[in-house]
Amino acid sequence: MGKFSEEEEEANQSLLQHSESNGIVKSQPEEYQEETEIKTRVWIESKKLWEIVGPSIFSRVAIYSMTVITQAFAGHLGDVELAAISIANTVIVGFNFGLFLGMASALETLCGQAFGAKRYQMLGIYMQRSWVVLLLCCFILLPLYFFATPILKLLGQPDDVAELSGSVSLWFIPLHLSFAFIFPVQRFLQSQLKAGVMAWISLVVLVIHVLISWIFVYHFQLGVVGTAVTLDVSWWLYFFGMFGYTIWGGCPLTWTGFSMQAFSGLWEFVKLSAASGVMLCLENWYYRILILMTGYLKNATIAVDALSICMSINGWELMIPLAFFAATGVRVANELGAGNGEAAKFATTVSVVHSSVVGLFFCALIMILHDKFALIFTSSTEVLVAVDKLSYLLAFTILLNSVQPVLSGVAVGSGWQAWVAYINLGCYYLIGMPLGILMGWAFNTGVQGIWGGMIFGGTAVQTVILVIITLRCDWEKEAEKATMHIQKWSSPNA
Repeated sequence: MGKFSEEEEEANQSLLQHSESNGIVKSQPEEYQEETEIKTRVWIESKKLWEIVGPSIFSRVAIYSMTVITQAFAGHLGDVELAAISIANTVIVGFNFGLFLGMASALETLCGQAFGAKRYQMLGIYMQRSWVVLLLCCFILLPLYFFATPILKLLGQPDDVAELSGSVSLWFIPLHLSFAFIFPVQRFLQSQLKAGVMAWISLVVLVIHVLISWIFVYHFQLGVVGTAVTLDVSWWLYFFGMFGYTIWGGCPLTWTGFSMQAFSGLWEFVKLSAASGVMLCLENWYYRILILMTGYLKNATIAVDALSICMSINGWELMIPLAFFAATGVRVANELGAGNGEAAKFATTVSVVHSSVVGLFFCALIMILHDKFALIFTSSTEVLVAVDKLSYLLAFTILLNSVQPVLSGVAVGSGWQAWVAYINLGCYYLIGMPLGILMGWAFNTGVQGIWGGMIFGGTAVQTVILVIITLRCDWEKEAEKATMHIQKWSSPNA
């Protein structure tokens, strides 16, 4: 047997003592005791997992909803305003969002392993290093905001939409800068199993966001600029809420104040952050390219509308697998940092099973409501028929997404980001995209062929490879590597 966590050992010891006091142990077969022990471990691990997953789902849905609310307010101002906010958010901000989200996930490896190893003081140092690295990247990427209008015109957007999107993008610069601070502090708190705190903060910020959106748009009549400013304000409030909790007594062991040590070892930190950013960006951009490719089909309007509806449904549901992604990364990193390779393996198994069950439920729901769920978005008969034809692909995508992010979480918790970046590059862009183009245009199957080729050729192949890597993993060796990494990154010069 591998190592158990302290909580698991206490639970098993308590169970054993209870059995002995009642004279049960001698009369029970060994198989029964092992089955009871496994059930106890599953219950304990499931509890740990959902302590992170539950609040994380709420937080992600709340933050995602702020963007939806902003687009809804913009939509009431006019079609051009709605298009400007949507494009600025999707193309300009969305590009940077995926990059910074991925780069910050390096903290899930470092903070998670350090917390598991009880090197608590290093979590604050790691977070500050991430702030430095991400803030530098923010300044490097600022030209995207200043030259948003010519970039969007180059991508084929109408002049009026490109002009207004460019103006909106300038007002999104404070939002852009907030990413450098928000994502690291999120990972810092997640690694300490404080997802519940983040959920409460996100709820308060969501309520404030609705209020200031109404005030800015309808009371002050600030128009589309007002809708952009509401996101700036809300995201910075989200940061100050989490950071305020951190410095005002919420994390006494892991936050010991600002330190010059945050400026040491930055190059190694940049390399790990870059690998994490590339890993997530290659996935994030893949689905954006899917929509872009669909726009070049003949009579693309209906196809794009149908695909957008499916991607909206997928986006909402994806908040659940992404919560499992975060929770799995934390649990695996915690156990590897504590030197418990067997416990990390067990955490992976439990997480995959839980996420798969949730994925199967939503997959079945989409199949049952295949001709009805699009009514939420449209009453057009043509679009409803097109969505119905795509529903089985949406269901399969949701099912894959219930497994793939969990395995990516294992990669983050174990520090395999660079390897997964190469896997994503090969599966998505060397297999999936060419197959999607071949199916969509050469076989004249339209959006169904493009999406099917990209899903079966890219996402499915990537998932299979990650499954094989995870199954073949030597967890005790990974625990030894984690111990070495902690020693290296915790040294004063690292």
